[in-house]
Amino acid sequence: MQQIFPAFRRAIFGGLAAALALPAAAQTTKTPKYSNEFLNLGVGARALGMGKVQVALADNATAGYWNPAGLANQKSKYDGVLMHSELFSGIVKNDYAAFSMPIDDKSVVGVSLLRLGVDNIADTRALINEYGYIDYSRISYFSVADYAVLLSYARKVGSVEGLSIGANGKLIYRNIGNFANAYGFGVDAGLQYNRKGWNLGLMARDITTTFNAWSINADEYKKGLNGPALAYAVPKNSTEITLPRLVLGAARRFELPKQFSALVAVDLESTTDGQRNTLVSSGTVSVDPRLGLELSYRNLAFLRGGVGNFQKIKNFERQEQWKGQYSLGAGVALSGLRVDLALSRLAVEKLGSNASQTNSLIVSLGYGFK
Repeated sequence: MQQIFPAFRRAIFGGLAAALALPAAAQTTKTPKYSNEFLNLGVGARALGMGKVQVALADNATAGYWNPAGLANQKSKYDGVLMHSELFSGIVKNDYAAFSMPIDDKSVVGVSLLRLGVDNIADTRALINEYGYIDYSRISYFSVADYAVLLSYARKVGSVEGLSIGANGKLIYRNIGNFANAYGFGVDAGLQYNRKGWNLGLMARDITTTFNAWSINADEYKKGLNGPALAYAVPKNSTEITLPRLVLGAARRFELPKQFSALVAVDLESTTDGQRNTLVSSGTVSVDPRLGLELSYRNLAFLRGGVGNFQKIKNFERQEQWKGQYSLGAGVALSGLRVDLALSRLAVEKLGSNASQTNSLIVSLGYGFK
């Protein structure tokens, strides 16, 4: 224990120093907020039911997303996960699949696939024909979708019991019909330390910064436009940069009477792309704290809850109030099969009411086998 905490502190402060230095070095480059934000929605109903608190906990195929170091701690030899969720009344589809397996007694590899998309969007630019009449046969349809492939590697550090490290190489493809697409690449790195009921984790997303190169199809963009519409500016090819974010996590399990147990976890997510509407906010670093709880019975049945994403939101009277994103979840695990459900409520206020709305139901299946 005395060996790991100095090393853990050095890793944390070294990562923070590197991340804080990158925004200053990138002042001459446009670095928009919320770049590649589809990669921050979260995966797995267990995690989403706990308010996305997973950096110190992930120990199955989902660790490839939350913290690749956790792959080295998976309990089964092979593990796979599937997830599907629909946002905004089914308009947005969010799909995820992952698989992980060992390559020796200390190393594990994994692959994760993600897609977030809106399909069957009507293109009505050519709805009016050359005679000025509506012609529905001229309507076409396209999709807007973001894809990512994460290739993960994790390894146990033999010199320190309970310590594991890991990294992701991620390939990104973003598509807006035939109008534009982007290719990107980035690297994540993480570590986990588990000992005597304590779980600690550190995840550095986009640690090298992630670059997306956008290519615009100007001819397709102009197709079907006429008159004043031709005066609209056509976007130009550009490069989009995603700056690093660091997530520090800690968790502790408590044994309760009658074969119950409770797992309490907290994550602190720090972003470096400018001031955000978070609980701790500054021009250099913004910090979003999250809290998760999992109650289990004999590690067979689970109830979960979480809260995070605190923001100041103006109500109907134009007064600012702090609102959070709350989530609930449940799951069962039997003979290697895991079935998890999560219900997440976004911090969006209904006009004229103090009640939040916009619920999302997430379902995921996991299976660990020899």
